Order: sequence, then C-alpha cells, then structure tokens
Amino acid sequence: MDIRSTLQALCDAFNAHDPDRVMSFFADDCVLEMPRGSEPWGARFEGREAVRKAIASRFEGLPDVHYGNEEHFVDEAARTGMSKWTLTGTSRDGKRTEVRGCDFYTFRDGKVIRKDSYWKIVE
Repeated sequence: MDIRSTLQALCDAFNAHDPDRVMSFFADDCVLEMPRGSEPWGARFEGREAVRKAIASRFEGLPDVHYGNEEHFVDEAARTGMSKWTLTGTSRDGKRTEVRGCDFYTFRDGKVIRKDSYWKIVE
C-alpha cells in the first residue's frame, strides 16, 4: 500500500465534501477522534456509521470547509501517516475559521482504522 498516495486521496475526498468517498478509505471497525469534546481526547466515534455521521456533520457545519497547504508524512513500517493542513471554512452563521491542524492515521490491510485529529487553538 502507498500510504502517501492514500493520504492525498483522503484529503481530496474531504475537499470534495463526499462522505461516501471519504468512508471508502475506512475499515468497518474504524475510530475517529475529533479535537473538540468533553474528554481529554475530544470526541470519539467508533464504527463506520458513527464515523460517517461525524464526517458528514463537518461538511454540514462548515459547508465550504477546505483542507489546504497539506503535507503528508509516512512511516510505512508502522502503517501510519500524518497529514498537516490549514482548515478554512465558514459556518452556517457566517463565522470564518482558519486553523492549522493535523490528522494521525493508522492503517490495517490498506484501510484506515484510526484517524486522530488535532487543531491549533486560535484565540
């Protein structure tokens, strides 16, 4: 598996705002950890349906969300990769967001089993 190409294809799928295309990269038993939430790890979603709903909610909350200036880093032996990006978007109430962040991915058999997201805090 070429993890770097997969990370780029994932970024492209997110920028296309296509939850089905995004989910084509994820395993059935996948886990998504988002930066915001009531726990130290943010919010955790487990399983394809829960992860798909969380991803779709990102597109609903920031309809023009875009991950730009992306960089991808890979450890093939560990089956992991990291994507750094600048997220931009406007919420439905007109609030503009621009923040640097990264996603840590873990793969098994060519599919994402964990996506752990981090954002810088903008004050």
